[in-house]
Amino acid sequence: MTLEYFQLLYDYNYWVNHLILATAEKLSAEQFAAKNSYSYGSVRGTLVHTLAAEWIWLTRWQGESPAALLKEENFPTLAALRARWSEEENKMRAFIARLSQKDLARVIAYKNTRGEPFAYPLWQMLAHVVNHGTQHRAEAAAMLTDFGFSPGNIDLLVYMDELAHKK
Repeated sequence: MTLEYFQLLYDYNYWVNHLILATAEKLSAEQFAAKNSYSYGSVRGTLVHTLAAEWIWLTRWQGESPAALLKEENFPTLAALRARWSEEENKMRAFIARLSQKDLARVIAYKNTRGEPFAYPLWQMLAHVVNHGTQHRAEAAAMLTDFGFSPGNIDLLVYMDELAHKK
């Protein structure tokens, strides 16, 4: 794994996050919070969970082990969620920009929210965060589509094609 790979992967991660959030802007406040059968119960719940995962992993990489994820009720609106996500994206991008190739192999120990200890090389955790986000963005995309607002194709190669056309 190379540092350039992870920089690209996180650029993709935030491109697709922005696409999902822009599509969610089309929802009413009621639709945004409407209960459903997906894993986190609503578009809001799913997006808050996705943000919370990015936040907790970055916090762990910086030497802390939070005992809880961010709470859905702290993000009553899409605007509140977007504002916090923008802050977290800036922090994540700054963290990744400071990494060296050697850092990717560094094993980071942490405790999960139940206090159980784990340790993995940073490169595996970096990959996990984007993969985890992919799962939940796909769920959010399905919910948005159910409301009649498909975000379109969110695949990595679509992002790569978009990059190629910008050059």
